[in-house]
Amino acid sequence: MILRKKYKEDESLDFESRRQKRRKKRIRQRRSRILLFLLSILTVFLIVFLGNKVKNKIEEHRILKARNDSFVGAPPFDVDLIEPNEYSRPGTPLKKIKGIVIHYTANPGSTAKNNRDYFDGLKQSHETKVSSHFVVGIDGEIVQCIPSTEVAYASNSRNEDTLSIECCHVDETGKFTDATYLSLIRLTGWLCYRFNLTEEDVIRHYDVTGKICPKYYVENPKQWEKLKKDVKSQIKEVEKEVKKSENK
Repeated sequence: MILRKKYKEDESLDFESRRQKRRKKRIRQRRSRILLFLLSILTVFLIVFLGNKVKNKIEEHRILKARNDSFVGAPPFDVDLIEPNEYSRPGTPLKKIKGIVIHYTANPGSTAKNNRDYFDGLKQSHETKVSSHFVVGIDGEIVQCIPSTEVAYASNSRNEDTLSIECCHVDETGKFTDATYLSLIRLTGWLCYRFNLTEEDVIRHYDVTGKICPKYYVENPKQWEKLKKDVKSQIKEVEKEVKKSENK
């Protein structure tokens, strides 16, 4: 009897031991399945995340390349757009660019930033309606005030199909400094190339309305012809830079 009892106890312990082992095995299997499931989710997440990241990088590179390509040959300039308002930036679409109009500020000693801020301040002062796409400063600095896709209030009847460039000057003669002149030529040449224009599409405000603007180049027509020849040469330089960039 004692042996039988001991055998039953041993058998019971052995059964319990096997049951515990099976239980532990099921727990390990369950944990393994959970871990595998979590790893699968993490893998999918990483694939999607990294895939999107790579996709975004590729898109950023494409946009940056397109942007850089479109600005090949451009002089350095700051984009400091004035706020949309009915007095200086109406937001009217500029559908077709057929020319570039050169102006002078008629405000001796002022800077490109001064003129940009004046245009922007018209939204509050309501003093007049005037603006320009670009302003070239005395030191050659260039500020873009209006996008090239929008109308600026600068050239009267030609507002609808031209880009405008205001140039600063040091005195009443309206003559541009060498730095202003160089930046103007580089900017105008690049814009002509970008919008498929020639130097003959570059005009003075005077050619639109008869206004003495830009003063020095109205009073000195030979210098105006020289300016157009310099623009022509700059267009060719931009073309060379673009071709060189495409071959890289």
